Amino acid sequence: MTPDEILLLKLIKQGDEQAFKYLFDQYFVSLCRFVNVYLDCHEESEELALDVFAYVWEHRAELEIRLSLKAYLFQMARNRSLNLLRDRKQEASLEELAVEPVDEAGVSMEMEELHRLIEEAICALPDRCREVFLKSRREELSNAEIAVEMDISVKTVEAQITKALKLIRKHLGEGYSYLF
Repeated sequence: MTPDEILLLKLIKQGDEQAFKYLFDQYFVSLCRFVNVYLDCHEESEELALDVFAYVWEHRAELEIRLSLKAYLFQMARNRSLNLLRDRKQEASLEELAVEPVDEAGVSMEMEELHRLIEEAICALPDRCREVFLKSRREELSNAEIAVEMDISVKTVEAQITKALKLIRKHLGEGYSYLF
């Protein structure tokens, strides 16, 4: 960061509204143009850019900016734009999946069958692979925690989980492979 940016950030962190207004005036228009490349809608682009600045103001005390204020703002805008696009895609997918109500008893039986198949697949895993997988999924340990607990490397943990998922998918077959 340049000395000017360091001073500007310091003033913003202290709640200086004029410093924040300067930051806003400096980057708002270019941020809107940048976001519009992703969203292709001027109103949404302005709204997202305003959200970025609102976040900066609301969280000014905890801001940790390493490169530059401009890079921080544009990276945040990019991430929010991509998140918005991802969420839209998921909403569209859910709307496409809208189906008529199904028989609850049939769904319950299918869920029981699926649960049984998953348990079978897990039991069929090699011992170490199963142990790593269960620590990851059931005990909800991180890869690093599993590595420490089992005295193996994080890469080994990752490889064992990948192997487990591949074997479970294979065991479940095409019908349920999307679950893992």
